[in-house]
Amino acid sequence: MTSHQNTQTMKPATAAKKLGVYLEATPAEFQEGVVSRNELSALQADPPEWLQELRRNGPHPRPVVAAKLGVSIAGLARGGVTEPLTTEQIEALKQESPEWLQKERATQAEVRKEAVRIKEKNAERAEKARGQES
Repeated sequence: MTSHQNTQTMKPATAAKKLGVYLEATPAEFQEGVVSRNELSALQADPPEWLQELRRNGPHPRPVVAAKLGVSIAGLARGGVTEPLTTEQIEALKQESPEWLQKERATQAEVRKEAVRIKEKNAERAEKARGQES
């Protein structure tokens, strides 16, 4: 009995998400095909020019835009940013620093501080629990 190894594939949308690029900006052959795990690994290890260009200049998907601006995806939506942005547009937004962006960055900073506080508190509890077991 021979075992057949199936090549795992993914839809282009999934591959684009894993690569951090906006699907509609990728080449037609990428959008119309399927991507195997090996192909995805090859794209990540040695990105072709089109992928390097997309990562450098965009348009970028919302998670990338949010990360570059230092806000959450929900914060982007509250700020009215619903479309993919290019690197140039992101830089322009940073320069303008509209009120919504300042507010969302402050909110994000608070969320991060709270996450650190909770993590430290949980670590303390775990340490106390280990101390009581001895």
